[in-house]
Amino acid sequence: MRINYSELLHIVKDWVEEAGETIRTSMDKPLNIETKSNANDLVTEMDYQTEAFFKEKIAAHYPDHQMLGEEGTGESLRSTKGVLWIIDPIDGTTNFVHQQYNFAISIGVFEDGVGQLGIVYDVMKREWFTALKGEGAFQNDKKLEKRKPVTLEKAIVGLNSRWLVWEHKNGGEKLHDLVHKSRSARSYGSAALELCYVACGRLDTYINLRLSPWDYAGSLIILKEVGASATTFSNENPSLLEKGTFIASAPSLHEELLSYMPEIK
Repeated sequence: MRINYSELLHIVKDWVEEAGETIRTSMDKPLNIETKSNANDLVTEMDYQTEAFFKEKIAAHYPDHQMLGEEGTGESLRSTKGVLWIIDPIDGTTNFVHQQYNFAISIGVFEDGVGQLGIVYDVMKREWFTALKGEGAFQNDKKLEKRKPVTLEKAIVGLNSRWLVWEHKNGGEKLHDLVHKSRSARSYGSAALELCYVACGRLDTYINLRLSPWDYAGSLIILKEVGASATTFSNENPSLLEKGTFIASAPSLHEELLSYMPEIK
């Protein structure tokens, strides 16, 4: 059955709003905080609870759809055939834990590997970034303009400072050169939000040496609808199933920025 993605967008926004309200009301309660891959990779019961909420909704309403989530849903998935939901229940968990600000719910819906619908919701600011394939991207109810050309000297770079103290082998010093040449650098701690900031012009590029599909899936559609570029450091399409390097930018900058990217082995 052919999916009406315009109708689906309204349905998913209702789900996201419900999940966001649950997260907001949890703020005054003690959090059970765990670590995953390392001491800086945090996860809370709200991450698990929010992912389970979307998993149940999708299973109940769209049982033939697949889902990939940060907290383990679909971890054995090896194909993007059919309809695939890629979800980060709380993108920016460290911000959620320490700041109770600057974190988002991110959802991307893909059909046979093609992005159809993207939602990134800033839970505390109640700011929406949404897009449907071929119909433009929106910041709340305002349609975003296509990204305008910008030079590197006038660009604001989104880059986690952790990468600037990354080992100097494999060309890592190129990132220092990039920051020196740009107007300034910023880090907000949520890839999904920072990619949307590239889409709306708050940033001109966002760079990450190791990003997972759920970090960028919702934003990919939004970026495409405003004419922004989003690739790996090798100028290839980002994977929907595997983590890797990631760079998004105003299209006028992309080729130049790629020349500053370090070699990742």
